Amino acid sequence: MQLTKEIEAYLESCAQEQVELLKTIAQIPAPSGKEEKRVEFCTAWLKENGVENVHVDEALNVICSFGDTGANPLVVFSAHTDVVFPDTTPLPLRVEDGKIYCPGVGDDTGCMVVLLLAARFFAQKKMLPKDCGMLIVFNSCEEGLGNLKGTRQLMETYGSRVKEMISFDVRTGGCVDQPVGSKRFRIEVDTEGGHSFSKFGNRNAIAYLASLIDTLYTMKVPEGGITTYNVGTISGGTSVNTIAQHAEMLYEFRSDCRESLEIMNKHLEAAVEFYRAKGVKVTVTVVGDRPCCGDVDRAALEALKARVNETNNRHFGNNLAFVRGSTDCNIPMSMGIPAVALGCYTGLGAHTREEFVDIDSLQPGLKYAFDIMLYYF
Repeated sequence: MQLTKEIEAYLESCAQEQVELLKTIAQIPAPSGKEEKRVEFCTAWLKENGVENVHVDEALNVICSFGDTGANPLVVFSAHTDVVFPDTTPLPLRVEDGKIYCPGVGDDTGCMVVLLLAARFFAQKKMLPKDCGMLIVFNSCEEGLGNLKGTRQLMETYGSRVKEMISFDVRTGGCVDQPVGSKRFRIEVDTEGGHSFSKFGNRNAIAYLASLIDTLYTMKVPEGGITTYNVGTISGGTSVNTIAQHAEMLYEFRSDCRESLEIMNKHLEAAVEFYRAKGVKVTVTVVGDRPCCGDVDRAALEALKARVNETNNRHFGNNLAFVRGSTDCNIPMSMGIPAVALGCYTGLGAHTREEFVDIDSLQPGLKYAFDIMLYYF
């Protein structure tokens, strides 16, 4: 099924509502793991707009089901509710020069709005997908140390029946089809420390942490795939006249190659053991673990990519840019389930407080996303 005149009329009638809904949700704070306010809003909005089969699971995923018999195959469409910003008060928003500025307004709030409008239409028209069931999911904990908690729970519950997943989570024109895996660590160094004058010569945790960082940054990355590493934060010490007893950092490495992730892990273990051998206490805690691609049916994945690319061509007159990335699709792909992440807006500044979306891109993105979803009806 493709866009009909009736559906296009519905989408066009939603134009101003789409903008206002985006402005409303974008201001609702939703740090990873603290998405309750958006969950409450989405659940209430869906039920008020006639979507009946809605529930919230233990991971704070808002799940709308269409034609789910409990045994049939499922296709999943998702958009994540969390943003990278820690704010627990309303996020600042302004509209200027045809753009909506707000932290997280595009990633991923713009895509959430598209799925809300889709769920309402399917419910009001009592539409059911053919040959499968459909889940429209507003999932939690995609960003940062959220560690894909929402999608992990979703796949634990439904994964044996999911045949495809499409996550709306990038800008229009892009498609993530190669999952980038990662491991993230909190690494803590502890020493005896002491007074900077009277105990001069005692070991300084900051100095040893800095040395460890230097060691990690001299490592050569494996040749398989594309591999990167980063120290994202460092902290520690007590005062200017205190030899630091404690220092810590957040460290990650990423790769689209599973074997390269294993090599990087061995490098880290060897570096840590070198400092432990000096009698320095080094504590390593895994705070994030995103898997690479598993044994996916390549023919099924290529068919999915071809289908969404043809839809993109029909709406925008060009091919999708297929790229590597870390998204909710990492989880189904690691389980062998074909999955891609697509976009339905244009804008810039994702993961910055200057993020914006172009208002004129919202309607085309809505029609494009609808067209992709209608394939299953």
